[in-house]
Amino acid sequence: MSDADTPREVMEYDVVAVGAGPAGLAFAIRLKQLKPELTVCVIEKAAAVGAQILSGAVIEPGPLDELLPGWRDHPPPICVPATHDEFWMLSKTGRTKLPTPPQMHNHGNFIVSLGALCAWLAPQAEALGVEIYPGFAAADTLIDADGRVIGVRIGDMGVAKDGSHKDGYTQGIDIHAKLTVLAEGARGSLTKQLIRRFDLDARSQPQSYSIGIKELWQVKSGIAQPGKIVHTLGWPLDNATYGGSFLYHLDADRLALGFVCGLDYHDPLFEPYEAFQQWKHHPSVQPMLEGGTILSAGARAIVTGGWQALPQVEMPGAILIGDTAGLLNVPKIKGVHQAIRSAMLAAQHAAQSLDAAGFDAKLRASPTMDELRKVRNIKGGFKRGKWFGLLNAGWETVTAGHSPWTLKGKPDWATLDRVGAHEKPKRDYVQRSLPPRDRLAGVYFAATAHDEDQPVHLHVPDTNLCIDRCAREYANPCTRFCPAAVYEMVEDAGGKRLQINAANCVHCKTCDIKDPYENINWVTPEGGSGPSYRNL
Repeated sequence: MSDADTPREVMEYDVVAVGAGPAGLAFAIRLKQLKPELTVCVIEKAAAVGAQILSGAVIEPGPLDELLPGWRDHPPPICVPATHDEFWMLSKTGRTKLPTPPQMHNHGNFIVSLGALCAWLAPQAEALGVEIYPGFAAADTLIDADGRVIGVRIGDMGVAKDGSHKDGYTQGIDIHAKLTVLAEGARGSLTKQLIRRFDLDARSQPQSYSIGIKELWQVKSGIAQPGKIVHTLGWPLDNATYGGSFLYHLDADRLALGFVCGLDYHDPLFEPYEAFQQWKHHPSVQPMLEGGTILSAGARAIVTGGWQALPQVEMPGAILIGDTAGLLNVPKIKGVHQAIRSAMLAAQHAAQSLDAAGFDAKLRASPTMDELRKVRNIKGGFKRGKWFGLLNAGWETVTAGHSPWTLKGKPDWATLDRVGAHEKPKRDYVQRSLPPRDRLAGVYFAATAHDEDQPVHLHVPDTNLCIDRCAREYANPCTRFCPAAVYEMVEDAGGKRLQINAANCVHCKTCDIKDPYENINWVTPEGGSGPSYRNL
């Protein structure tokens, strides 16, 4: 009997949520608050809740106040009240302090570790009766004969790279539910399948993304000013490339710093990870880090399409919430409050009826979407360059998004120019001295781990395309946009070939988004594999 014919163990729940991020956990908590009698399960591909969560993160506390009114009396481990904001425009050697944009004022907000916040939320969900299963990677959705989502299938454990079963092989179970809630975060692997199957994006514009790369540093005493929040634009990015950085001052002599770059960039030779490392060597940043040590590091895709890129968020038997739906407010650089808001709305909907029908209309009529509509054109303006983007952002802020137009754009995979199509931008980079020395060293700080003898979870159907056409047209950009050195073009006795170092993968999904031929498909590896972030 083949694996496909072997009956699988089935677990039955009223609701299953895929992803133990802020949306999935907030949904489970609110649903059990409203309907304690319902059975609710949350599954998470990471080995521990929060281990693969990465965000800036400054949060607006309003939705969390509503979800857990007493949370401030027993806050999560990293929770620093915002004290003041600064906004810098950088040149290679200097900076200009600009007025902080209204959307980025953080009075009343908190700097948190989103991973630690989720680890803090999990036991509160379990205390209400929610069952949480980390290390369970949802590999596929289950669809019945009527085309309705009826749950998810957990990936098998103990499968060798050649497909054979190793000692300790365990067949994945099927989790059946009356309602399946997708809360996978940006570019969820199951969500991608369902959007395609149910044509959920037929009426929306192409989704867009950024890559966020983050490090947590222990710095010398007296450097960190707890609560200080700095954002920057400018160097080392050229005027045509959207992006910027953040520098958040935590307690205990720690700094959270990171770099965000839009994946709609044009130059195939651009390297987001190298740009981040360059930014760390700016004269306004490097002195804060010298003598310090990296505690943790990682990378993650950020969904930035906003109001006009929102897909339909319901289908028979399932709904999308949080970053899975694409609810980040780009000008605020915040999505956690939106994730929790949408999760609570979804829980209220599920408490009334375990049916997906009607949720899309409820979300679109909610404050969550009102917030996104007002800023719908701000990110789109930066597709025409930094200076147009800044002027447009000012206009859209003054008019509160009442412009009679909605800016459009191409999908991120379609924005790369051919090699040599334009003059190569002058990067104006500097000598690097701060760690890590390269991307492989950065992988170490992500504490990523995959069993080398498991099927490669980065599927490249046509490797000949990489060797020939992609090399000629784009110089193999996967070798540069991946922050973990997963992709290498090597030449040996057998000739030129693509080498996939899948064990390096930090699950950022950039390759799945940016490959110019859509020739890379990220699927879930064995449950528990991947990065293990600490306080990111």
